[in-house]
Amino acid sequence: MFRLLSTFCALAALVATTSASAGDLKGDYLETRTCDVYTGPCFANGQVGLTGKDAIMAWSIDRGSYEGVSLAGLKVVVVTTASDTLGFGGTLNFNADSIRSIVIVDQAANSRQREALAHFAMQYASHAGDIVKIVTAPIDMTADHFESVGRLSAGSYAEILTRKLGTGDCVCSNEKTFYPPLCDVKNATAAFTVQGSFSGPGLGTHWSNTNTRSAFLASFSY
Repeated sequence: MFRLLSTFCALAALVATTSASAGDLKGDYLETRTCDVYTGPCFANGQVGLTGKDAIMAWSIDRGSYEGVSLAGLKVVVVTTASDTLGFGGTLNFNADSIRSIVIVDQAANSRQREALAHFAMQYASHAGDIVKIVTAPIDMTADHFESVGRLSAGSYAEILTRKLGTGDCVCSNEKTFYPPLCDVKNATAAFTVQGSFSGPGLGTHWSNTNTRSAFLASFSY
């Protein structure tokens, strides 16, 4: 009876440890695309194959560790470009054949943290495709989920500024969140991209996307 109780306690401890590890990383997520994610079907159909080939995904880690390395207070960004519209799991499931990305890791991180941040991004940016370059830059990111105001500055490479969607942003009054976020996140809210841009190395493209319904603010727990 004592051996059985000891075995049960050991298993319970193992399950508790595994559960704690699975939910260890928490923080904010910010995304912008070069097509509307909140839109009406007719507008979305008009953009497929023409726009939405580029995206920025950013994580601000409030707490937790990855691969045994604490990442609390650090940020990481993935910038993606594809041969076609990035549409995964939405109303229009339009999967690009060729996807390439760079990872921007927080300059404030030490060498072990930078490696862990890059591995973290490669795992959770599930639609990043081939990672062609990893660079380092100072990253500043904030997310006001109530006002849907997100700000990202990743050195001179990438920038995002969002605001809350309003009634004046509706065109056909049939809008909805047409595409889901590109990553596994929680409580995602579509937002208006005031400014989104990328001018970094590695992808062979620079772009600027302004005044579109193309952003998400969310939280994550991995």
